[in-house]
Amino acid sequence: MKSNTGFLSLSEELQFYILYFLPYRDIIRCTSVCKALRQTYVSSSELQYTVELGGQHLIPISNTDSDNHTPVSERLQYLRDRAHAWFRVDIHSAKTISIPKPSYVDSFIADGHIYWWNEEDDTATIKPILPKPLQQTIERNWSPGTLCTVTNSAIIRVLMDPAQNLIAIVCVDDETLFVSLRALDDDSFHPQAAGPTLSLSELPGYDNEVDSEGIELKVMGRHIALQRAASYHWTWQLQIWDWQHSTTSDSVLSEDYSHEIDFCFLGNDRLLVVTDNLKLYSIEDIVFVSVQPLRACLLPADGIACSSKPRMQAQPMMYTSDPKHRLLCITAHTHTSSTVYIISTRIFFDLAETAVAMPIPWKCWGPSNTRIFQCPLEHKVHVSGNRVLQTFPVSTSDSGPNEYVLHLMDFSPLAVTNRRGLGQVATKPSTLNVADLECMHDSCEEHLTTFLPYVEVVLDRKFAISDLENIWIDKDRIYLLSDKLEVIDV
Repeated sequence: MKSNTGFLSLSEELQFYILYFLPYRDIIRCTSVCKALRQTYVSSSELQYTVELGGQHLIPISNTDSDNHTPVSERLQYLRDRAHAWFRVDIHSAKTISIPKPSYVDSFIADGHIYWWNEEDDTATIKPILPKPLQQTIERNWSPGTLCTVTNSAIIRVLMDPAQNLIAIVCVDDETLFVSLRALDDDSFHPQAAGPTLSLSELPGYDNEVDSEGIELKVMGRHIALQRAASYHWTWQLQIWDWQHSTTSDSVLSEDYSHEIDFCFLGNDRLLVVTDNLKLYSIEDIVFVSVQPLRACLLPADGIACSSKPRMQAQPMMYTSDPKHRLLCITAHTHTSSTVYIISTRIFFDLAETAVAMPIPWKCWGPSNTRIFQCPLEHKVHVSGNRVLQTFPVSTSDSGPNEYVLHLMDFSPLAVTNRRGLGQVATKPSTLNVADLECMHDSCEEHLTTFLPYVEVVLDRKFAISDLENIWIDKDRIYLLSDKLEVIDV
């Protein structure tokens, strides 16, 4: 006999149990086509919390006190309120602090701290910015001659990662490069490091000459990557260490190049190299797939936020940004303007095996995973998770733009729901003329159409571009750097 038992005949508790194991998009699909399942969803804070996390492209962090003791309903409300808060930012509520920082140093901001390294006199500083209650803070000053302890060596790059209590220093001694590793808080030997220094593997055809402008160092978890680019030989090399287990590089990439090259980590096991194509590598076995963009001169503006920047939290977090659903910012420049590509990283986590043998053309991945903006050369941009902060001109003169405003954009799927009537929704395709950018191959077009959805809020304060040396956005603050530092809490 045929049974009449179906899914809807199950108890609401069993329906919830089954729905709970579905991805958030499938929960939305199921509950949008069936009134009974919709009622199950509406009565369940757990299901709504799952959808809210997925829709904001967040993943939960388990085994924390806040995770164990905060009711799901409160976590759900906090997520919704926090998302809404970004669309009613009061740009005029900034707190101002002075920072004794000369303009020629390399600086960045992450999680309530400012970090800078002065290449001219080999000094470095970490300074907390308006720390919050219970926030773990660190404050250090390295005077000249104290960053590298090797005699007669020159410092080329400094990387600080408080999340792992790590400071990594690229030094050159008799034209030999090495990376010095120490504990950040007291300069002692790092307890997790395999050794005090990382040595480079020399490749055939590469000499020991060092072009300091072509050196870049980045860290993600147990991997450190060092880029070397010699413009006078048009050669490029990237070495990767598992610094907690070996002092010699486990993986080496090298090639000749005709365009500028940059790279960034995608999670703990993938590396994206930006050349004339976007090349995605598996760190463990150096197998790569090539995703073919349409234009040359592509450079990551800030990499992927949260991938290699320090993490210092005021209290245990209940969630974090999903590395499979973040944003990558890549810029292309002409003599008169900048073209900004905002790309969803989901494309790099869902590639067919055939991509290893043949590059994926732009038309197969670019339009639905990208938004493109054209801006003046003075344009500023910063990305954090699924949010983008950009400057756009609002007034111009004969000499060019002279006033700018900040645009805050949220690319998460639930941004439209969370905005509660604030901001403007961009779901229609936009087409830009990019004919001035150098083509990478003969089939490139003069116009690009992209339609990655987002919600945008224009912050009602005007700036002269000279008043914005840099901008940053993180999980709950906006930072504006000029001769002083302005901090806006969200």
